[in-house]
Amino acid sequence: MELLVTTSDNPTTAMLETGYKIATELGVLFVKKKRTSLATLKKQYNVDHVIVVTRNGPVVHTPGGEYFFHLSMAELRIKNLRNGKHDHMITAMTLEKGMSVLDCTLGLATDAIVASFVLGEDGLLVGIEYSPIIAMVTRWGLENFDGSDSEINGALRRIQVKQGDYEEYLAALPDKSFDVVYFDPMFRRPVYTSSSLRPLRYLANHNPLTSSAVASACRVAKRRVVMKEAAGSAEFERLGFKTLIGGKYSSIQYGVIELEPSAGGQLWSG
Repeated sequence: MELLVTTSDNPTTAMLETGYKIATELGVLFVKKKRTSLATLKKQYNVDHVIVVTRNGPVVHTPGGEYFFHLSMAELRIKNLRNGKHDHMITAMTLEKGMSVLDCTLGLATDAIVASFVLGEDGLLVGIEYSPIIAMVTRWGLENFDGSDSEINGALRRIQVKQGDYEEYLAALPDKSFDVVYFDPMFRRPVYTSSSLRPLRYLANHNPLTSSAVASACRVAKRRVVMKEAAGSAEFERLGFKTLIGGKYSSIQYGVIELEPSAGGQLWSG
């Protein structure tokens, strides 16, 4: 995938520095925009994707649209948790304050943000992202996004981003390193309808989850391995997830492999 980094028009010194840093991190060319259109830059340098550093952070321009950090549904889901409502992912993980979660497919970190909020200050959430571009955008957002909710800001800052292959990462971990290991692989049959998520399919790892990765996850997890997939997906049966959690009319479900019952089964209650 051909790529270059530039800035929006009239960049500040900080934006230029960020642009140079991102280009160096990704090992690609940094080009000063000088009011040149993105279409012209793509044609001139023969690239498919352009990262534009703006005052609000990096924006990746893909054939499927713009990709940038945002809270997506995380803010609403946290609001619902505060109001005593149900979150199927939290139930599937039997998540409690102070637990540890390894998110093997971090992406934009929407699920990780919700989990980090529930885990609290004493919890641990490590997210692995295969795509260097997605990892860069997500890391920037988690470190720099500053909303009006200090608890959500704190949940963002506590997430540790690791760029790499989750199979290699799992293989290097000792047994029972995390309470929960979580997978949200690219669905075999996409259910995403949001235009803000469509660009993800141009950047993400499309390889299906393997049985060997699930076996490694079962070794690394103390309590549960959880996989998010499209409702009714054959992936659950193929990979050995026999317990399914999700709403009756939901387009997604969470498959669970339980390794050790949760302590008392007490779910997060705020």
